[in-house]
Amino acid sequence: MSTFLITGSNRGIGLELCKQVLERGNEVIATCRKSSLELNNLGVRIEENIDISSKESIDNLRKNLSGLELDCLIHNAGIHEYNSFDDLDQQSILRQFLVNALSPISMTKSLKSLLKKSSKIAFITSRMGSIGDNSSGSSYGYRMSKVALSMAAKSLSKDLLEEDIFVAILHPGLVSTRMTGFTKSGITTEESVRGLLKRIDSLDKNNTGTFWHANGEILPW
Repeated sequence: MSTFLITGSNRGIGLELCKQVLERGNEVIATCRKSSLELNNLGVRIEENIDISSKESIDNLRKNLSGLELDCLIHNAGIHEYNSFDDLDQQSILRQFLVNALSPISMTKSLKSLLKKSSKIAFITSRMGSIGDNSSGSSYGYRMSKVALSMAAKSLSKDLLEEDIFVAILHPGLVSTRMTGFTKSGITTEESVRGLLKRIDSLDKNNTGTFWHANGEILPW
């Protein structure tokens, strides 16, 4: 049995990750700011009141997890705020940088002692953070924060390689969730998570630091 810690677990992709990881017979630690009925009904360990952008919150989580070892840390929590060129709201952009890019790396540093040889870290980023794939522009804050997250995760894959800790940078696809306005063009959370877990399963020292689509496609930086 492996132990997974999944952030942003009360709904959407995070909730489905908890479901499918649990169905595999693994232990799940689900973190969120506020739980949901659906998460409560899963019967997993829930660490509530966890704000990934709060050092105090992450320090408390670290204390609560004392003595545990993590086989996989999945950074799923994030925010999306739309910023056009005509509306470059600096506070919004900085907020997205803090939550989407800096906080997952800082949280990893705080929980590093819980990881072991062969542990895996997955960062849920976005294809919108691909410079080579940007064909529509706009969404400045979200795009820039996801580029920053991918760069940080790539550096982490190099820094942790000697310890045999491996890093995946994952785009979940266009998924029909609240964040995307439940778009009819999106895939289901079930399909997305099946792909994400396949990528995590295949993660090793030879492909650590890869930027993957959930469907297995390697994405351009």
